[in-house]
Amino acid sequence: MPRRIPPPPFDMAELAPEFASLAKETTLLYPRSGDPGVRHSSMGGPLLWPIDEPWPYCAQFGHWAYGTDGGAGSSEPGAVPMVPVVQLFARDVPWLEFPRGKDVVQLLWCALIHDGDPAGAVLPKLYWRNEAETVAAGLLHDVPAPHEGEYVDDLVPRPCTVCPTPAVEYPGYDLPHELLTSLGPRLEELQDRFGFWYTEVASALQNKVGGYPAWTQSPDWPHCDQGHRMEHLFSITGEPAYGRWLPLDEHEPGTTLPTWDAPAAQDALDAIGPELEIGDAGGLYVFLCRQCPDLPYAHRHDCH
Repeated sequence: MPRRIPPPPFDMAELAPEFASLAKETTLLYPRSGDPGVRHSSMGGPLLWPIDEPWPYCAQFGHWAYGTDGGAGSSEPGAVPMVPVVQLFARDVPWLEFPRGKDVVQLLWCALIHDGDPAGAVLPKLYWRNEAETVAAGLLHDVPAPHEGEYVDDLVPRPCTVCPTPAVEYPGYDLPHELLTSLGPRLEELQDRFGFWYTEVASALQNKVGGYPAWTQSPDWPHCDQGHRMEHLFSITGEPAYGRWLPLDEHEPGTTLPTWDAPAAQDALDAIGPELEIGDAGGLYVFLCRQCPDLPYAHRHDCH
């Protein structure tokens, strides 16, 4: 069930009409620590995986982990199993367009860093499936455990339930420079009046589907081999959603903090997010080209 999120303190399109054409629909995932099953939408949970399809392993050389001298992890291709990151069923995200005949999307990645990857950091793989066909054929239950090693857990999301929630957002780093320059004084007025810089109100910098990437640095939109600019599919980040985007049921009355006076307040706070550390508060962004029939995808990575 979608979460209830607070309304913004001001309407961007009304207070700055130039923003009206920049609005985009996004789906916020709101991961919370839990015990999802293979037929649940999740982050870091078990996947609906066909029994006759081998589990994917990373085929790259030069693996290493954050916080090491570059020698941690395996340098052998095919030795490191990929880990589940996101699984979404069409029934839970009716706002997401699935390919014809598919109703499940799955994202996995290798939880080690890869030298020479121009997109940076982890290497993701994207799968589209049909739930009924996959279940009928039988499911893989003997899934390999994640690769072990110091700091590897930074890129292994803990199992989380998700509550896909539609929202409208506006660009952060994707705001055209000329528009930022021309609107600067007006945006500063809004900050003085409401106490928020506009991106805190308008940009959902969290785990989500669609909308704008949750960049923490300058945008780097990929193009497919045919020259089409790809669309943003996933933003994956370790940063939890606070402030304007924190669901109402997790607020302490009159604040943007979790409900500290609830009986399980600390447990609720500890449950927020997949406990990822992608660089220094960065993110992994997956893009898709729907103009090409084979739906090629690409990824980008940044850190704060």
